[in-house]
Amino acid sequence: MATTTQPPLGLSVEEAAHRLLTGGANELPAAQRSGIFGLIAGVLREPMLLLLVACGAIYLLLGDVQEALLLLTFVFVVIGITLYQEHKTERALDALRDLSSPRALVIRSGREFRIPGREVVPGDLVILAEGDRVPADAVLLAGSNLRVDESLLTGESVAVRKQRSLNPEDEEQARPGGDGTCFVYSGTLVVGGQATALVRATGAATEIGAIGKALVTLEPERTRLQREIDRLVWTLALVGGGLCAMVVVVYGFTRTDWLGGFLAGITLAMAVLPEEFPVVLTVFLALGAWRLSQNRVLTRRMPAVETLGSVTALCVDKTGTLTQNRMSVARLDDGATSFSAAGATTVPDELHELMEFAMLASKRKPFDPMEIAFREFGATTLTGTEHLHEDWELVAEYPLTDDLLSLSRVWQLPSTGQRLIAVKGAPEAVADLCHFDPPRVARLHERLAAMTDDGLRVLGVARGLVASDAPLPTSQHDFDFEFLGLVGLADPVREGVRRSVADCRSAGIRVVMITGDYPGTARAIARQVGLDEGGGIVTGTALDAMGDEELSRRIRTTTIFARTVPEQKLRLVQALKANGEVVGMTGDGVNDAPALKAAGIGIAMGGRGTDVAREASDIVLTDDDFTSIVTGVRLGRRIYDNLKKAMAYILAVHVPIAGMTLVPVLFGTPLVLMPVHIAFLELIIDPACSVVFEAEKEEPGTMSRRPRPLGERLFSRRTLAASLTQGLVVLAVVAAVYALSLARGATEGETRALTFATLVVANVGLILTNLSWSRSMISVLRSGNKALWWVIGAAGVFLTALLTVPPARSLFGFSPLGYLDVLIALGAGLFSVAWFETLKLRRRVVPTRG
Repeated sequence: MATTTQPPLGLSVEEAAHRLLTGGANELPAAQRSGIFGLIAGVLREPMLLLLVACGAIYLLLGDVQEALLLLTFVFVVIGITLYQEHKTERALDALRDLSSPRALVIRSGREFRIPGREVVPGDLVILAEGDRVPADAVLLAGSNLRVDESLLTGESVAVRKQRSLNPEDEEQARPGGDGTCFVYSGTLVVGGQATALVRATGAATEIGAIGKALVTLEPERTRLQREIDRLVWTLALVGGGLCAMVVVVYGFTRTDWLGGFLAGITLAMAVLPEEFPVVLTVFLALGAWRLSQNRVLTRRMPAVETLGSVTALCVDKTGTLTQNRMSVARLDDGATSFSAAGATTVPDELHELMEFAMLASKRKPFDPMEIAFREFGATTLTGTEHLHEDWELVAEYPLTDDLLSLSRVWQLPSTGQRLIAVKGAPEAVADLCHFDPPRVARLHERLAAMTDDGLRVLGVARGLVASDAPLPTSQHDFDFEFLGLVGLADPVREGVRRSVADCRSAGIRVVMITGDYPGTARAIARQVGLDEGGGIVTGTALDAMGDEELSRRIRTTTIFARTVPEQKLRLVQALKANGEVVGMTGDGVNDAPALKAAGIGIAMGGRGTDVAREASDIVLTDDDFTSIVTGVRLGRRIYDNLKKAMAYILAVHVPIAGMTLVPVLFGTPLVLMPVHIAFLELIIDPACSVVFEAEKEEPGTMSRRPRPLGERLFSRRTLAASLTQGLVVLAVVAAVYALSLARGATEGETRALTFATLVVANVGLILTNLSWSRSMISVLRSGNKALWWVIGAAGVFLTALLTVPPARSLFGFSPLGYLDVLIALGAGLFSVAWFETLKLRRRVVPTRG
């Protein structure tokens, strides 16, 4: 046996923590963050801030130092708000990066730990298995048939074979590529076999670390929503630019004040420019993904946040997703005796050999839930008998393949040198190995049906004998096996799954169960979780026999597919997509990757899933639970709804602001809004449209409506019409207050103060009425949205200060208002949104969808 200076216990937990602290995380070189000064520089390049600075310069030219300093103060406040939003977004993204780090199975202090790949350190012992990404550059200490895809580093698509090193510490690390080497490299993919390896290098010191800098420069593709927002911003910017030019010309010619005209033009530009749109989209998607991660749904691709609300069909595995994936032995059947094993501490003597060979066909330290169940049940029921063999030596193993769903393990008895073979697997496969004749196969199917109809997962078990000096054959078929019986295992349904399936049904989402189990088992589980069985059950064999047209027709009503293999998932996804469905597909294995990639939403299992499945997916369930998928759909709908309402609010509130900037210029009346007023309004709009709307709870009936069409625009015609109508009504009311104030002979300062106060109240009203398009403003205020109260409170306090504190009043060009004026501002501002509240009560308001 090979020896090594690395102890078999691996590093101690304390030593690993020390190496991580001193050597740094196992990460590729990343783009340097801008830092606070870089963020400030980026903020100062924003159009809104540039316009504020330009206005300040004009005021300085006019000799109005106070106004210039006030605008500069607003610049700093806006920078502060932006930095806060950036910080919150970065924290969300950091949390997501930590969650999405590739996982690694390491041995530390003699125990196995599943850790993020970034925490692997030099000297760690890592366990590699099929489907894993190698977490760091390492040398093999032990392994079995390990094959690795190193195309990431070499460009060669053919997997290479690896062999263990006899003297790992003396090995000089070779370059990637080529068969027979003992090195594995970070980022490469294990496509077969298993191994234990000693980590040599992590992070930037790895082979992939040398090319990591190139990865930093890659820019992610913009999403559909981002492109839609870009088009809208450009359209409004062009319209605003034209209006600004018109204002400068009209103001300059009618009032012969070109500098004032430029000031009015810049004010209108600030009013029209929808600079909140891209900010809000970024904040919503980042915080939405973070919010999903808090509910055990990790978003790997941001567009998945918006796509979740469009899912119409969820294709899910049975084992581990609908069920707990915690198997327990429930029944033993050797043909003569059928024994209910649930909770048993002993079994009849005639069944001892069945359990003995079920254990021998399993690993001594298993991870597979069925093998764990065999080990635990056998350890309990066979203690004190001659049927436990911890001293037997494993000679060879024949793995399960797609062609033969059984595995065999060859053991050698230390006392006699005799060799025994234990096999377990699908009952049909084991019966085939035992060369059953048709009558015996028929009797087996009868016993099998009785067990599967009770929802049990059934495996066949057999034994074989081979001479100690005979060479082992290449195939399991070459052994002579004796059939010992059937073992039925129960896997309880997860708590809450039945309720989640009902939620999906009310939300217009079909749940399709895909399982490798027997139809009887699938039917029993379907009944427990409330799945519709009306379309019958389609088996994998029947699926292969169907043409595309027949499958497309059958899949419209069938919700249970049994005895399937992973490769058939892709065909099911394609059939559903051909019928116009937006498909969510779960998967955990290497073979599931194509189906995950093809689905509208690929959903990988975070607990038992391979790294390949995770990388092919859009979201990862960190707990492998079906209820988490439904929670993700619910949150996805809420995020999209709130984003849509925030965008509608932004568009609505800019209409009266732009209108009250333009109207006085066109009619030759005193100006109402100057840059300082726009900047103050932005201090309400910015946190409202991002923080307040993002934190709002879901609408009633979110999971009782049909999924939105995948291609639905954020601003549909109805949404756009509702938003613009809101803004125009507010503009009409505010303009009426402005006109009445002038008509009654109020001074310019009084008119400006009254009009501005009305606009601020109307702005708060727009926030309240748009936070929910089904609940009243009173209900919204009671919803517990703390951010909403902060924004309303701040707006009220600062507006009161501007109207009552003489220095602030002077800076904003206000004159004192009487109590009647205050009541007019409050009443008119709330009246401007009252019509929308009336529509809510009559349930005629435009829904969130559409």
